[in-house]
Amino acid sequence: MGINLFAAYLLDKDSKYINLQFYSLGGTIGMVLGAIQSLSRSTYSKLLPQTEDHTTYFSFFDVTEKIAIVLGTFIFGFVGSITHSMRNSIFILAIFFLLGYIMLNFIKKTEYVE
Repeated sequence: MGINLFAAYLLDKDSKYINLQFYSLGGTIGMVLGAIQSLSRSTYSKLLPQTEDHTTYFSFFDVTEKIAIVLGTFIFGFVGSITHSMRNSIFILAIFFLLGYIMLNFIKKTEYVE
């Protein structure tokens, strides 16, 4: 997603080919969204403790996902309205991705023995 954020940041509304650039970027993002969703669920399942009740954990995952969608959209729009530039909103999204990456690196990795 980092390369897509960088590409979105570089979009220029005065460009002659802005329509082509915008739809190309949207197409590449759309192609990877399904994979990202399945990867996030499988990564989350690997982080769960050994238990029989995975339903509770995935319910928590779904609720936090919905909260993140609402907060992310709000912050994107809020930063855009304050600064009058979507580039700053994209920069904030990049910071969120970086913070998420850093937080994932602090999670203890465990080996499963079958």
